Amino acid sequence: MDKELQFKGNSLHYRVSGSGNPLILMHGWGCNRDTVASIERVAVESHTVYNVDFPGFGQSPEPDAVWGVEEYTRLIEELVRVENIQNPTLVGHSFGGRVGLLFASRNPVGKLILVDAAGVKPRRSLKYYYKVYSFKASRKVLTTIFGQERGMKMVDRLRGKRGSADYNNATPQMRRILSKVVNEDLKHVMPSITAPTLLIWGENDTATPLSDAKTMEKLIPDAGLVSFPGCGHYSFLDNPAQFAAVLRSFLNA
Repeated sequence: MDKELQFKGNSLHYRVSGSGNPLILMHGWGCNRDTVASIERVAVESHTVYNVDFPGFGQSPEPDAVWGVEEYTRLIEELVRVENIQNPTLVGHSFGGRVGLLFASRNPVGKLILVDAAGVKPRRSLKYYYKVYSFKASRKVLTTIFGQERGMKMVDRLRGKRGSADYNNATPQMRRILSKVVNEDLKHVMPSITAPTLLIWGENDTATPLSDAKTMEKLIPDAGLVSFPGCGHYSFLDNPAQFAAVLRSFLNA
């Protein structure tokens, strides 16, 4: 069943399927609920699954402001309130893992499953900081010379040449949101997570490397890590059979 939730002028579209204990499934950046449909198919064997399209992805329109992890988490908290969900299991891939981390740090959660999840701010090189500060200087110069509206259009084009694939494929509004969320470090909330936590990772993940998973395993009190050789950032697609077996085992434990 497809449903829609309104939250402070923004819409959340999501699909409800299956029966049993509640499970909230949250996709990664640049994806949508269909990207994680293979996880949904396993989870519905034993759970009622709420598979969301985060605002800005799939059928959910972009947020009307520059959201961070906090706003996306509040949206999931509203979903829990509206649907009267108790102690959900959370499954978050990549960006969805950020929301899962923050949600689980301050709400009752049955289990937390983080799949190649974001949330650990990467160490930056001097080259990275040079690019950032030179870009900020360029933004100031362009908006001063050409005015705010025209200058910001030129800034967005400049960002497109320098940014990642996720950044280049995003709209100007979602680029601003991405710039905000990727710089949010959630290590400080991890010790507050009390739910049993499973970390599932591809050992060849370059977007959120295995070292991030090991950091989470150390900081989350009841966490265990399963890593798949030869798999990347989409471990659930790279090795679907092994992923499904691990997921079933943890969900039914």
